[in-house]
Order: sequence, then structure tokens, then C-alpha cells
Amino acid sequence: MPFEFKLPDIGEGVAEGEIVKWFVAEGDRVERDQPMVEVLTDKANVEIPAPRAGVILKILAKEGQTVPVESTLVVIGEPGEVTGNGGAGEAETAKRAPTRAAAAPRAEAEGRRKPARAGRGDGAPARGRAAGDGATATGEGKRRRLGPDDRVLAMPAVRRFASQHGVDLAQVEGTGSQGHILREDVERFLAGLKAAPVAAAGAAVAPAAREAAVEAQLVRRAPLPPIPRREPGGPEEEILPYRGVRRQIGKKMAQSVYTAPHYTYVEEVDADALVALRREGQSLAEARGLKLTYLPFIVKALVPALRAFPLLNAVLDEERQQIRLKKRFNIGIATSSDEGLIVPVLKDVDQLSILEIASEIRRLSEAARDRSITIEELKGSTFTITSLGPLGGLLATPIINFPEVAILGVHAIKQKPVVKDGQIVIGNVMNLSLSFDHRVVDGAVGAEFTQRLVRYLEDPKLLLLDT
Repeated sequence: MPFEFKLPDIGEGVAEGEIVKWFVAEGDRVERDQPMVEVLTDKANVEIPAPRAGVILKILAKEGQTVPVESTLVVIGEPGEVTGNGGAGEAETAKRAPTRAAAAPRAEAEGRRKPARAGRGDGAPARGRAAGDGATATGEGKRRRLGPDDRVLAMPAVRRFASQHGVDLAQVEGTGSQGHILREDVERFLAGLKAAPVAAAGAAVAPAAREAAVEAQLVRRAPLPPIPRREPGGPEEEILPYRGVRRQIGKKMAQSVYTAPHYTYVEEVDADALVALRREGQSLAEARGLKLTYLPFIVKALVPALRAFPLLNAVLDEERQQIRLKKRFNIGIATSSDEGLIVPVLKDVDQLSILEIASEIRRLSEAARDRSITIEELKGSTFTITSLGPLGGLLATPIINFPEVAILGVHAIKQKPVVKDGQIVIGNVMNLSLSFDHRVVDGAVGAEFTQRLVRYLEDPKLLLLDT
């Protein structure tokens, strides 16, 4: 009997999803747990695998279409079966299915030679996969090293992570369901390489090293690359689809701007003490394999400031006409990814040390960039920080991460002439731009909160007393 696969409930509060991309077409044969469709919700992109093996008889949702939970996405069965969803296309599907099935061994062989398309999914059930699909990281199934004639079983995000680190997945032992290779398996393989006496030649440069190089180039104002020009007689415009993550970002930003009356408050920070403290902590961080930036200190400074002004650690529930003061300190970190801006959430930062915060920021940033971040890691924020690092500029008017009531914009630390004790000296200066929802936060409250935050950043030793 044909099986109608419906859009599952892939996250708390998610009522619908947008079809971003189909990885299969009508007539394709799929295996259980094979990536089938990528769906965008208001929380994150999730990759949904096939719940069973069979032939794709009919696809009922187009790319770019928004569909409610529990609506049928696709019908899976065997060639010649009637779908019961209009009946159109079954004959054509039956004709094409044997041809596609016959081509499967060749496609699998090509899959061993070329990395799979980049996509979401690393086999973890927390990433919104269909309930009961059996794809877990429990180590069930056969654990083995792949031979030359075996098909590499790994989700696209794992393939991308392996490619970034120069790892041949055929050499990695998969511990997931049916021998699927998980990200943890690749990390274990990498750890084994690092422990070897001689490093593998030609290993890919780690993302952190690439980021450090880019940051150094920006600081030194490296020469600008050439700007591409339109070819004579070429097209006068290029059409980009406004859908997926980009459309979701637009929807959220418009909701925030048109709902919450924003006002922005900018203040300057004497960052000399902060720069000195970070310099002292760098060696300890490096000993733990961490790159210590200023962001963990800023996150930590937010805790006592938010405790002093609980109205800032809140959300406005318009439906119930309530201002809900949050008791947990979950800080969202606006992060740029290949697909657009997303906000991973640092949970319970009041219970973490500065180095633990640095480690969590790195983990979440890497997960956001390699598209393995989970829905749970993108929800629950109570206050958000946005920072562009060396591109931080002078000031900004950041848009509130609705329904929160405030957002902090962090700008680059720059050396400038400043006046200290009546003398002009060179100091380290950083600007902060905070936007507030004026329905909840009055101007005086926003200013007082900002000044409290500035005090902790200018004298970070106070964090030992108030956190």
C-alpha cells in the first residue's frame, strides 16, 4: 500500500514549514533514512529523511510552498501503485522508476567519488527528524570500516564537516544506525590523527584558523579584491528567489520593526581594562584549545546588569497582555551563516565561566556554519547580542529579536586619543548600541541599564563580586 508521508511536528510551537529543497524526484527510489526534503520553520532549517524505503510516487508540495503540519508531502510506494491523491502521474512514475532504480548503483559509485550536496542533518533526532525514524546516535547497527565497494552513509552536514577537515569518509567507522557516519565519528577520527606522531600531509586549514586570517586581513586593511563588471550585452539583472531563510529573516525583522517601537541608545566604553584582562587570559584559553575573544566577557557582564534591571530580561506577551520576566539568562548570539542570520542561544550563562562561555560560543558558531545546529539550540533566548567583530563600525540601530524587549550591538575596539587625568593618551575605545522596545523599557531605564553594563566592562573585576 502506498504510504502518505505527512509533515511531522518538528518543534514546539511550529505550525507550518516552507519547502526549501527536494533531494528526490517522482520516480526516484529511496532508502530508509535517506535525505528526502529540507524544510524551513520559524526556528531553523531541518532535513527530513525518508521514513521507509520505496519509490517516490507523488510529490504534493513544491519548493517555496508553505504547508501546515500534518499535511501530506509525498507518497511512497512501489511502481504501479495508485496514490489516492489525484491519480495523476502514477503511470509515468511507474515507467521511470525501473530506469532510475537501474541507475542507482552508478549514482552510488559517483557518491563515493564526489562529496554530497551541502545540507542539514547529522543523524541526531533532536534536529527535528520524523519521530520513530530510527536514525539515532546510539551506536545500534553494524559498526565497521567501509571498504572500497561500500556506500558511504552520512548526512550532508557530516559530509561537509569532513570535507572542511580533509577527512575521507571511507576511512571513518560509522557508529550510527545502519552504519551511518555521525559527526562524532569524524571528530573521533580527527582526534586520532592529531595523536599520531606525524600529521597527515595536506590537511585542510581549520575554520578557526581561516577566520583568524580573515580577521587579521581586515585589521591590516588588506587590498580590496577586484570588483566584477557586467559583460557587454549581458543580462541587466539577476533574479534571486526570496524564500527560505532569507524570507524568514525578512518576516521576523518586519514583525519586530512594525510591532515594537524601537529607540536606540549609544554609549562609549573605556576598554583598557577589558583588553588587559583578555590578554592575561589568552594563554589559559589557548591551553584549552580556545580562542578567547571579547564576546564571552560581554556575555558575562550582561548577567549582573540584567539582574539589576530584570525588565530587560523579558518578553512581551501581547496576546495575554503580560510582560514575562525571565529567570534564566539565555543569551542569543546573532550569527552569520551561508544562508543568512540565525541566533544560536547560550543557555544559563550565569552558571558558566568565561572560558566555558567561549567554548559554547565556538561550538554553536561551528554548528550554525556547518548547518548541524538543532532547533533546541535556536530557541529560548531572553536577550540577544549582535556583533560583527572587526567589521563592527561606529554605531548601529539593531533590530530587536522579537518578542524580546532589547538587543545589544557590540562594535569594534579601536585605539583613539582619550583624556585621562587631564592628559591626552591613546586608549582602547568600544561603542555599544542598544535598541529597546519603548512599550516596555522607558528611556531612563534603558540608559541606566546601559551605564551599569558599561561599568562592568570598564572594571571587569566587579564581575568577581556580582556574578
